[in-house]
Amino acid sequence: MILGIESSCDDSSVALMDAKTYELVLYKKISQESRHSEFGGVVPELAARLHTAALPNLALDLKPYFEDIKAIAVTNEPGLSVSLIAGVSMAKALSISLNIPLIAINHLIGHIYSLFLDQKIKLPLGILLVSGGHTMVLNIDSHGKITLLASTTDDSYGESFDKVAKMMNLGYPGGAVIESFAKGCVDDMYKFTVPLKGNKKRLEYSFSGLKNQVRLAIENLGKNLSEDEISKVAFSFQKAATEHIIDKLKTVFDIYKFENFGVVGGASANQTLRGELEKISTKYNTNLLFAPLKFCSDNAAMIARAGVDKYEKKEFIDYKNLRISPRSDLNGVII
Repeated sequence: MILGIESSCDDSSVALMDAKTYELVLYKKISQESRHSEFGGVVPELAARLHTAALPNLALDLKPYFEDIKAIAVTNEPGLSVSLIAGVSMAKALSISLNIPLIAINHLIGHIYSLFLDQKIKLPLGILLVSGGHTMVLNIDSHGKITLLASTTDDSYGESFDKVAKMMNLGYPGGAVIESFAKGCVDDMYKFTVPLKGNKKRLEYSFSGLKNQVRLAIENLGKNLSEDEISKVAFSFQKAATEHIIDKLKTVFDIYKFENFGVVGGASANQTLRGELEKISTKYNTNLLFAPLKFCSDNAAMIARAGVDKYEKKEFIDYKNLRISPRSDLNGVII
């Protein structure tokens, strides 16, 4: 079995996967969302303390399986430094004490593997990654080489939801609550401008301008917004943000004829986005892949799954050379 450890942001998670069958033998996750909600976002120092408390408890759940673990796959990039170091430290300690090898996993590549938790990966493959920290479109060729096609110049798709929710004092994380309020409305009252719409020369995302439009609309409403006002702002914002994603994907799909196109990351759980993606995939005759809703957000199952493929290739790393990195560049990387 391969042990996966994930602690890149505000979730502590471990998973054990059978390397031959992809069976998920054990999966545990401790979320910190309720602890960060009052601050409207993740507080790094608090996240570090909570990981330090959670991970040793998760290790106790692994104890009965120690003799069966053949390698430890751990997220070492990208993410919050104080969060990454907690998982990497645990991985190093287990590696030394159990005398088993380590495998370094890029968190973003882990999300790609969330599409293939119980099967072999399908290549070539197009990817839309939308999360609280990233928004990017990737092309992965038949050899597993990644080419970055588009990314955001400022906020991510998921981050913009979090910030709009914070503007209206709706708590954290903002994705689900904004989506919930938007469902109660069908009136695009604000008709926010879609960033870079129709500009085929700029294949990039940008959510800061849209976020500012929303801020001004909220300020004009004053304090103590009603549910109806919140719903209208949420609906107009979600509509514009999703249209921005789809508008740039149309340009990508005109250039790249994807047979398979996967959508991953925590924000891929948004049902409005999923609906629009299904429309565009039908138009371009592309097979659309989604991760199970349970595994859209950060989790150790996807890290363990990525570790299985690296284990087969014997891509191990010495514990002295395993370091964390808050940022990473996927362009040119082989998964």
